[in-house]
Amino acid sequence: MNIFRILFCSAILVITGCIMPKNTTGLHAVLGKERQDVANYRCTMGAHRGDSSFYTENSPRAIRAAQNNPRYAFIEFDVQYSADRVPVVVHDGNLRRVFQHPEKVKKEPFDMLQKLSGNEIAAYEDIMNLADGKRVNIEIKSQGDEEADRQLIDRVMDDIRDRGIEEGVLISSISNEAVEYVKTRYPEMKAGQIFFVKASTWLPFDFLTKGLYRTTSADYLMLYTANLSNIEDLINLKPKDKTLVFWDFGETMYIVHKDFSDRLWGQSATMNVVNWLRFQIARPFAR
Repeated sequence: MNIFRILFCSAILVITGCIMPKNTTGLHAVLGKERQDVANYRCTMGAHRGDSSFYTENSPRAIRAAQNNPRYAFIEFDVQYSADRVPVVVHDGNLRRVFQHPEKVKKEPFDMLQKLSGNEIAAYEDIMNLADGKRVNIEIKSQGDEEADRQLIDRVMDDIRDRGIEEGVLISSISNEAVEYVKTRYPEMKAGQIFFVKASTWLPFDFLTKGLYRTTSADYLMLYTANLSNIEDLINLKPKDKTLVFWDFGETMYIVHKDFSDRLWGQSATMNVVNWLRFQIARPFAR
C-alpha cells in the first residue's frame, strides 16, 4: 500500500470539495442520539431490496433507481426458484404481503408470477443487468430444501463467473447450510450469514456474542437492527476476519468499518484507507 498515493488522493478529494462519499455515514447516525457513547465508526450504505423507499421492493424499478443513486454503494436483492425453475427476484415465499395474492412463489410458473405482480417480479438475469456497475449482495432465499439451495447457488455462480464479476458480489443467506456450501464449493466468494434475533440480541453476555461469531464461516454477519442493542459487545468482540452489517425492514443496509479489514467486498485496501481518511476529515462537519 503506497501511503503517498493515499495522502495525494485524499488531498485531491478535499480540494475538490468531495470530502465524504454520499454512500458513507457514521455509526452515530445509525444508532441515534441515545447511543452516542459508542465510537463513531464509518459505515457504508447499501440498498436493501433495491431503492424500496420509493418503489416496490426487489422490482426492476427499485433496482434501477438504486443503481443510479450514489447514496448506495451496493444493492441487495433476494433470489428463489419459481415452479418452472426460473430464478426470480422476490423476498417472500408468497405474494400476500406485497401483491395481495395468496399464491406461493415456488408453486407458480414465472409468467404467472409476472402477471400477478404486474411485472414487478423479474428474472434474476434481468435484475443483474439493471444492477450492472454496482456491487451486489444476492440473498439466496432458502425454502428448506438443501439440494434446491445448492442448485440455485450453482446457477447464480455460473452467471457471476460468466459476467466476470466475482469480486463485486456477495452471496448471503439465512441458511447456515447454504453459506457453508458457498464457502466450501466457491472459496473465492465472499459470503454473508443473515441473523434476525439471537440470544445475544437481548442478553449481553460475552460468551453469547462470541458464540454468534463462531456459528458461521461467513465473511460478513448481517444482523437485524435489533442487535444494535448489543453493539458495544459486537464491536469489541468482533474478529478481524468478520465484518458487521446491519439491516432492517427499511431501504438501507450498513457495513460497519471498525478495522481496515472491514471493507466493501471487492474494494481495494488502498481505497478503503482513502475512504477512512475522507471520513475522518469530514466527520466534524457532518450532522
